[in-house]
Amino acid sequence: MELNNLLSEKRSIILERWFDVILETYPADTSSFLKKQKNQFTNPVGYTIYQGIEGIFEGLLNGIDSERVSPFLDGIIRIRAVQDFTPSQAISFIFLLKKVIREELKNEIGEDGIAEELLELESKIDELAFLSFDIYMKCREKIYELKANEVRNMTFRLLQRANLILNQVQDDPVLNSPELNSGQDNSGEGQKPNFKDVDDIVNLK
Repeated sequence: MELNNLLSEKRSIILERWFDVILETYPADTSSFLKKQKNQFTNPVGYTIYQGIEGIFEGLLNGIDSERVSPFLDGIIRIRAVQDFTPSQAISFIFLLKKVIREELKNEIGEDGIAEELLELESKIDELAFLSFDIYMKCREKIYELKANEVRNMTFRLLQRANLILNQVQDDPVLNSPELNSGQDNSGEGQKPNFKDVDDIVNLK
């Protein structure tokens, strides 16, 4: 039997197991919550992760097309890029698929041709990891940019209130932006940038 047929037969099992091992990378209490349900509204993070791995798995079965698979990777990586993961940890979910597939196909790997096909599949998974790292770096760059702008705006407001600078700065579009002059009180020291949600932070469109 060809590898693709085996993967199609075990699709549900592989996806559930892959989802579980991804959630194991989170703290126990977070993992427990994310496992409870995959509803888009009550558990958007769990829903996004599961929808993402479904799309990635289908892409592997049907032949990798980066333009088609990239949005599924993007959804997962946007989430992990704003969480407490190192770069390697953030994209590790891709490599976990190798482990899951080998565990589920341990009895079939010895069959003629399966081992060779599996190595080819794992090479495709490695390609996805490279793509994932590129997406991750774009997300982090956007986060740093937003944080830098927020600190700059906060500093300007503090100086303005202390009458250390003129109230009108006409040559700087950032300092004259609507967000800066909205009247929001962000003068507290140690305040973290106020991001509405994951999409605000890593909106690369």
